[in-house]
Amino acid sequence: MIQLDYSQLQCPHPVVETRKQILATPDEILSVLVGDQTAKENVIRLAEKMGYLTSWETEGPNYRLTLTPDSPQQQKAPQTILATVRGNVVIFCASDQMGSGDLEFGQVLLKNFFVTLLELDSLPDLILFVNSGVKLVCAGSEALEALNSLACRGVDIASCGLCLDYYNLKEKLKVGRVTNMLEIAEAQMQAHRIIRL
Repeated sequence: MIQLDYSQLQCPHPVVETRKQILATPDEILSVLVGDQTAKENVIRLAEKMGYLTSWETEGPNYRLTLTPDSPQQQKAPQTILATVRGNVVIFCASDQMGSGDLEFGQVLLKNFFVTLLELDSLPDLILFVNSGVKLVCAGSEALEALNSLACRGVDIASCGLCLDYYNLKEKLKVGRVTNMLEIAEAQMQAHRIIRL
């Protein structure tokens, strides 16, 4: 059993770090210590979505989660950007607005799309941001709150490093992580479904 202590980390870090460990060691039982109810619920939701059985108990002010692979035959997760071991859904966001027409209205629509995603029972596994889409994950974006909430619920938020460099935004990244074109191509080729914005 692998012991992990994320009790000092705030959302979305417990979910992000647990996901990394699941992908790195898909056949191992994980014992995860988290510091609050929100982290507990979000890590459990992520683990169950990725095919794990979950249980928990209180440990002082913290929660000790046990994540067990559902069966020894569980499919191993590839060591790539892919967010889950089966049927993954990828959203490909190539702009900081939705549709064509008025720029400000398009930005409002896209922000509302991400807010609305939070109301759905089924969330995407991965959201890829390229070109001007990377502006949405950086300081000053009105979509940051919704995107951070999605990350807290286990959605992998990944932005093109070349695009961040082009727009001089790498130091302003506020949610998710930096990725590259090879991983972006792999994610799309292996996705169960791609939603393009």
